[in-house]
Order: sequence, then structure tokens, then C-alpha cells
Amino acid sequence: MKVSYNWLKEYVTNLPQPSELAEVIGAQLGAVEEIVDLGKKYDKALVVEVKECSKLEGSDHLSLCYIDDNGVAQDVERRQDGLVQVLCGAPNVQQGLKVVWLPPGATVPSSYGTSEPFVLGARKMLGHTSNGMLASPRELGISDEHNGILELPADAPVGTSFAEAYGLNDQIIDIENKMFTHRPDCFGLLGVAREVAGITRQQFQSPEWYVKNSFESIAGNRLELQFTNELPGEAPRFMLLPMSDVTVGPSPLWLQTLLLRAGMRPLNNVVDITNYIMLLTAQPTHAYDYDKLAKLSKDGQAHIVVRNPHTDEKIHLLNGKKVDPRQEAILICTDQEPIGIAGIMGGASTEVDAQTKNIILEVANFDMFSVRRTSMAHGLFTDALTRFNKGQSPLQNAAVMSELARLMQELTGAQPAGQLIDDNHAPAHQPVIKVDYQFVNDRLGLQLTPDEMAQLLRNVEMRVEVEGDQLTVHAPFWRTDLALREDIVEEVGRLYGFDHLPLELPTRTLKPVPKDPLLTLKEQIRGRLAAAGANEVLTYSFVHGDLLKKVGQNPDNAFKLSNALSPDLQYLRPSLMPSLLEKIHPNIKAGHDEFVLFELGKGHVVHAKDQDQLPAEDNLTALVVAAADKLKKPGAAYHQAQKYLQNLLQVELTYKTVEPNDYDITKPYDLSRAAYVYAGDTFLGIMGEFRASVRKALKLPVFCAGFELDTKELLPLLAKGRSYQALPRFPAVGQDVCLKVPVATSFGDLEQVVLESLTQNKPEDTRLETCVLDIYQRSDDPEHKQITFSLQLASYQKTLTGKDMSALVDTVVQAAKEKCNAEHI
Repeated sequence: MKVSYNWLKEYVTNLPQPSELAEVIGAQLGAVEEIVDLGKKYDKALVVEVKECSKLEGSDHLSLCYIDDNGVAQDVERRQDGLVQVLCGAPNVQQGLKVVWLPPGATVPSSYGTSEPFVLGARKMLGHTSNGMLASPRELGISDEHNGILELPADAPVGTSFAEAYGLNDQIIDIENKMFTHRPDCFGLLGVAREVAGITRQQFQSPEWYVKNSFESIAGNRLELQFTNELPGEAPRFMLLPMSDVTVGPSPLWLQTLLLRAGMRPLNNVVDITNYIMLLTAQPTHAYDYDKLAKLSKDGQAHIVVRNPHTDEKIHLLNGKKVDPRQEAILICTDQEPIGIAGIMGGASTEVDAQTKNIILEVANFDMFSVRRTSMAHGLFTDALTRFNKGQSPLQNAAVMSELARLMQELTGAQPAGQLIDDNHAPAHQPVIKVDYQFVNDRLGLQLTPDEMAQLLRNVEMRVEVEGDQLTVHAPFWRTDLALREDIVEEVGRLYGFDHLPLELPTRTLKPVPKDPLLTLKEQIRGRLAAAGANEVLTYSFVHGDLLKKVGQNPDNAFKLSNALSPDLQYLRPSLMPSLLEKIHPNIKAGHDEFVLFELGKGHVVHAKDQDQLPAEDNLTALVVAAADKLKKPGAAYHQAQKYLQNLLQVELTYKTVEPNDYDITKPYDLSRAAYVYAGDTFLGIMGEFRASVRKALKLPVFCAGFELDTKELLPLLAKGRSYQALPRFPAVGQDVCLKVPVATSFGDLEQVVLESLTQNKPEDTRLETCVLDIYQRSDDPEHKQITFSLQLASYQKTLTGKDMSALVDTVVQAAKEKCNAEHI
């Protein structure tokens, strides 16, 4: 937001110097990006009068001029009467004209600040010396006009600085737009001036026409206009006024230079007035060529319609771009075709040009979210959009239309030629906020009285009533951001000055933030798995649909992203296992022959919703073990994964057979070599080796297995902490026991029988440790498999003998024989 210091002075008295003002604005209003001294651009440029002018002999376009600068310029060659000789090629140069002279040593303003600034000197042409030049609007950087030199008004003071005479000796304060995201009124000079007055403790007074906020109806209906609003929700207020007898031409110099200071390019008086009103009030406006619009309407009767696009409809915009508008875009149309995208840009078909005689003025409001989405969809960004997507107040439209019409009458000669159309669906309610003054003081650490607070708010034109300790604040119509008591706290703090608040810590009890049990659990899981040699990976929560298909999961059960980061990241993964499996082959290819990977993350399934009907997030823990085929690692990867699982949970687990099903979480696994994992009656997850088709699709080694658990279900298991038992002082005795069982007997069933027997029959005051040594199947006995357990027994009271262990083994063998049809080998 570029703010002219000189323009600001017209509304706020007693302004600090620009540098001081920038500091105040930065502390209490918004960050200042820079201060630009515009006057340097026009250094040495003078207002002069052409006293003599004659065609130069030998040239078909040059004129020999003698100019009067009132003797101001130094170090320049003069005639005896003090006049300075200048050659000029402009066709409009003539005696008596007031113009801008750039003397020798001056920089052409349009080249100022570029890599090659053009510095003028005294130059000889056709035997005559030209001391500098007479400047055109383009050379002065005012507009693109270059057909002649700039003609100044007849009363322009000769010898004065051009910058000083026309307000260009200005300081431009550039305030960062992000500071005004919630303050749409501050995208206009009136809003900024009001805030500057407030933070400098001055009473601001808006112009009478703005406070009056009304538009007097105008008799007559020479230019007929019909209006239809099909989208009252998206266009809550729409005002239109036909005007006739317009004379389109260059704007007065004061208006051109004002737009220039604000960073806008002057075009013509009609367009410049609409831009001026926007810069002043923050309310964008637009002007249509009435006659062009009528020709585009049915039967030549001017008709404006607000609607959504029709199928295959396109629009040519003022910037020359042809757009196929999004389905939800708000369009301004005739009853036949679109003529503008609401809140963003008008169409080329109704553009005001030099031949325009009749116009339609528009002051409207549009849904800020809709125009923002349309802008992003089409890559269209304009000054109007910047203001509309912050949410302008529809309550100021009448005031804006009143001043817009007045300036059109004054500067273009236009006359109202039809009835004002005011299609108003906007609520007229203005919030009334009641707040106790102590509520404000307590939150700011101040000791202001109710009257002092009221005055701060009145300085920015809020109506405030004080009754005892309570303030009743009536939000003005331009403040769409005020609704809560806390908003008043912010206003008082900002206007008082946050940098003036007492530097004291709050006197309140400080309590430690309670630990999140889930975060604590995750740290515990990471610690245990890392200590066991596993490596944590962090993968994207987004995956390609092909990856889901490779592991057997259905992409239709996963959320598909409408704005994917890349084609490879289209879906929210339903589980972590696909991401881990995808990382195995690259690691083996990189030379890591044997490794364990794990990840803690979230999964999302389309049909799972939480209590707020939002997509449910499943906290998951997944792990894979893998060894390259060249290692020919013996044994089953299943048991390797099981060791990591047992080490992680350190509780008694049970394993149940996985029957064929439609659950996506089971799809990667070979169901004959997988199991559901339970702790008591609590389902924890699934563990197993992977299907051959998955191994082939992802180039996995044969030795590969893993598990995936519901992290939240682990909370009660790991929250108990570890229980420690002292080691016996006496040596342990050990013995291996090998049991042959039918091949259909699951390892889990046999293990449960063995552990139950050991627990029931081991001597008192002893410590027992068990582990599985191997599971083996002989090639000549396909009906059976052999499972070997290693047992270690130690007493806290005495040294045990082999007989003690043999007796315990006998009970195990007998129990296995009875319950699992086992044979001791």
C-alpha cells in the first residue's frame, strides 16, 4: 500500500516528518517496507513559459524556442534579456505555452532509477544550441503520451519547481499489504489517514460526503438501464448510474500526478476518476461504455446481469487475455454475453475510450472468497482484487457513488441521465460492543480511565458511550472487523501504542504444559526400536495410486488430493506399510544388505470419520526387516520381525490366524505366513511376511517381513513402564527341547502351551528364560515340522542340577503331546 505523504497531509494535520511517521506506523499500524523520495526524480525540472517560438530553418519539425525560467537555473547560457534557448520537436509547442523544462544537468525522469539514467546537457543541432529539453508526459513518467510536450495550466507559476508545483516533491511511504489483511478500510487513503490520526492522538474527521453516506435520487431517464442479480449472496449490493455527455480526455495534471504517486498509470479522465475513488475509499469502482453495452444487449436495450458462467462461455478482458471462466465465477454480463469478471477485471467489449459519450458507473460488492478463488484459478491479480478479497463494507457504497458521480460531472462534463439502481441485499446491522474498562486494562496492563479509552476510540470516529465502568462502542460502517470485546482491547492497545505498554510480566500462576501421552509414547517407541538397531524413516503421507495397487490396496479407499504436489503424490496413504516397502529395494541397491526400517505416522481411510465427521486419522507404527538375497539368510523373516515386536512391547502377546478378507491393511501379507497380534483381548495390528506378487512388484528380497500396529492401542501397554527383577546369584542350567508337531499346528499355539506349562511347573524362587532357536521342516517329512526351544533356569536359593531341568522339560513335553500332538525329538 503506497501512501503519499503530501496527500496524507490534506487529511491529517501536524504530521511528523516522513521518517518519524514511518516509525510510528511501523509500531502501531503496520510494517513499513520503504520510504521513496519522489522529488529526487524531478530534481531541477522547472515550470517555464515559451516566450518566443519559430520554425528552425533547415528542419521539418524542430522549433527554436526561447523560454523564461525567471532566472532560476544556474550555469546555463542565456540571452541578454535572460531567456534560454531550447530546440523542441513537439508539434504543440507555441509562444505563451507553460511547459516543463529539463535544464542541462537534469536527469530525464522516465530514466531515473534505471541502469542507464539519461542526463541532459547543452547540445548543438543545425548550428543552434539546445539547453536541455522541453518534456513530454512520457519523458516525465506521468503517462505514455508522447505526441507532444506537457502543457501546463496558464496560471502555472514560472520558475517554480515542477515537483513542488504539482505535488511531486513527495515522500511515498510503502506499507506492507499483509498488515491490512483484516482491515479492508486501510486499503484506501481515508482509512490510513484515520489510523494515522488515531495513533498520533488527533481527532479525525472524514469528508462530509463520506459521513453522510447517501445518494440523492436524480430525476430523468434519458438512458434506460435494466438490472438482474441472479447471485444476491455473492453480490450483496450493486449500484449503477447511467451518465451522458461524457468528454473523454486526459485527466487534470493534479489527478495524473496523484495516481503516479500511488504507483498507478493514468489512462483517461473517466478511468482515472474510478481509480482515484478506489485509492481514496478502498472501494473499487468501474465505468462501462453505455452504447457498447447496449449494442451487446438484446434489442439494443442496455441490460446488466450478475450470474455464473454458461457452458463454454469465454470473455475477453481489458488486459487482452481470453478467459474460460470457472463454473463458480461471478460474471457481469449483458443479457447476451459476459462483459467482466466481478471484482477482478472488466471486459474489453465495453471499455471506455476516446469515442465514449455515455457511461454506466458501477459500485458493487462481491463475496471475497469467490473472487479470490476465481483469481487464483485464472492467475488474474489486480488492484481491485486486492481490495475485494479483503471484504469491503457494502454500507459505504452510497457515499462512494455520490463522490464518483460528482467528480465525473466536474472533470468530464458528464450528467446523470437515469435513475440510480441500488440492488441491496446486505444487512444494515452495525455491531454494538459493550466492554468493561477493567477488562481492557487487565489484558493490556494499563490503568486508563473509561474516558481516556473512549477518547482513543473517538479519535478514529467510533461512537462511544460511557456509563460508569462500561463502554458501549458503535462500530462505524467501514469497520467490518469489529465484533468482540477482544477487538476493542486490540484497538485500545494499538491506538495507545503497544510499545508504550508497561514492561511487566503477568502475575499469574505458571503451570507446566501437561505432556501429551501419545507424544511420550512415540518417543518411547522410537527409543526402543532404535536401541534394537532399527532405523527410523520419514516418508510422505502422500503416495502414488500405483504403489497402493502394487501392495494390493484399493486406491478408491484412499483420499485423492485435488491439488497434489506432484503426480507421484496423489493419495493420502491408508497405512504406512506401502511407504516402507517402497524403500527396501533402493536401500539394498545402495549396498545395505541387511537392515530394519520403521516409521511412526498416520493413515487415512475414506469411509472412516471422527466425531466431527472429519476424516479420521489412524496413528500407526510400522516396521520391516529385510536382508539381501545374496546373504542367503537362514530362517524365517517372520520370526525376526517378531523379535522386534517382543522387544518393543515386552508383554505377553497372542497371535491369531488371518483369514481371507477385504481389509486393505492385510493385502500386502501372505496370509499363510501372517498373524493378527493381540495383547489379551486388545487387537494391536498385523505381522507377517509378504505375498510373492508384492515382492515381485517392489523387487523385495525373499527374507522380508514386517508388522503394523495401532499406536494408540500400545499406550496402556508401554505406559506401565518396565518391571525389573534382580538376577539370581547362582548359575543357571540350560537345556534345548525339540518338538515335532503336525505342519498345520501354528507356532503360536505350541508356544502358548509351552509357556503355560513352564509357568505352572517351574520351581518357586526361580527365574526362567525361553527363546525359539529354530523352526525346521525335513524334506522327507512334509507332514511335520520341528520347533526347538532353548530353556534357561536359575534359582535365587541354590545351585540347580540337570535333574531339576529335566523334570521341567518332561512336563513341557507331556503338555505338548496332549494338546498339540507333539513328539519329543
